Amino acid sequence: MKLNLLNLRFLRTRKSFISQTRAMTQNDLLCSEQRDGQIEETVDEAPASLGSPSRVLSIDTRVERAWAHWKKLGRPKYIVAPMVDNSELPFRLLCQKYGAQAAYTPMLHSRIFTETEKYRNQEFTTCKEDRPLFVQFCANDPDTLLEAAKRVEPYCDYVDINLGCPQRIARRGNYGAFLMDNLPLVKSLVEKLAQNLNVPVSCKIRIFPNLQDTLKYAKMLEDAGCSLLAVHGRTRDEKDGKKFRADWSAIKEVKNALRIPVLANGNVRCIEDVDNCIKETGVEGVLSAETLLENPAAFAGFRTAEWVKDNDEEGFVDGGLDQGDLVVEYLKLCEKHPVPWRMIRSHVHKMLGEWFRIHPQVREQLNAQNILTFEFLYGLVDQLRELGGRVPLYKKKKIDTLDSARVSTKDLES
Repeated sequence: MKLNLLNLRFLRTRKSFISQTRAMTQNDLLCSEQRDGQIEETVDEAPASLGSPSRVLSIDTRVERAWAHWKKLGRPKYIVAPMVDNSELPFRLLCQKYGAQAAYTPMLHSRIFTETEKYRNQEFTTCKEDRPLFVQFCANDPDTLLEAAKRVEPYCDYVDINLGCPQRIARRGNYGAFLMDNLPLVKSLVEKLAQNLNVPVSCKIRIFPNLQDTLKYAKMLEDAGCSLLAVHGRTRDEKDGKKFRADWSAIKEVKNALRIPVLANGNVRCIEDVDNCIKETGVEGVLSAETLLENPAAFAGFRTAEWVKDNDEEGFVDGGLDQGDLVVEYLKLCEKHPVPWRMIRSHVHKMLGEWFRIHPQVREQLNAQNILTFEFLYGLVDQLRELGGRVPLYKKKKIDTLDSARVSTKDLES
């Protein structure tokens, strides 16, 4: 089932919407036209809410409810991090097939989301299988944030506030990690949602250079009504994940200081890193971003050759899966759940990066192709296979290979 966030006017305006999209660039177009049969639910047909707003609840009651909700979701450990233009529905579903137990949407701009129907229809899509789901917004105005959150709360398990984006666009827009300079505003954003939504509010932050500042920040968020906190263990200035290691010790201190569930983000290259992070920090789960972009099967125990070389003594074997296989699976999901072509192009580049290094002329063909089609992209994978030089994904010898790894979240939890 395809479920787009639409209002009741969509069916009456569908023809005009399609005519508008035909005038847009390829990057803005969906990879296929939406069909009437895909629209099976509207906002007025949304599922029942998960609870009532927490405006009159004590801190003890809010903490109790935060844990009850998290446990109801199965306490997921392996989580797809929010990634602009990259953690969209087809990619979330692909990661879910290979072990991810929850996922974040890409960061959505709350003001544009409330003002622009086209933005809502293209940038936020979901389906019944896409749970547990965090819908993430950036914002600097409590009322605008609430209006955006109200539109998605029937379709998610958390509404998340992005307080960690360190990019220049966030500085210009006054959101993300740059709200660390205005903590009263941050507090008002959390309180506004916590007091008016029927789903829990979560936040994703970066740490301050000073640990005590980080702990005060985290405690303020908890007191304001945050029900779950994800902590990226790098500061706002530490943008390069390869240059700066995430500070797991700081995440551990936050975990120990708070009463609500805490998640960790940073330094995850393979499934063993997730387990080590949970062991060292005591967090409930771990988010992964860059690793999954290259290898969406990482949570199922697959590794790229880069992370096998450092652990040769452990013994790894060809897992019977490669990134070409993953691209084909991803494209099939995109045919079922249309997304803008710019997202598809980005994922193909990331997943086939190792293959393109061997056959750069194929990468140039992709770069030169202004108008993408599924036929072209499937042909690209076929061409790489015909050229040879397959780059497999690896698994530890003691772990069963492909057949046992291709399991659903339910299989992993049973």
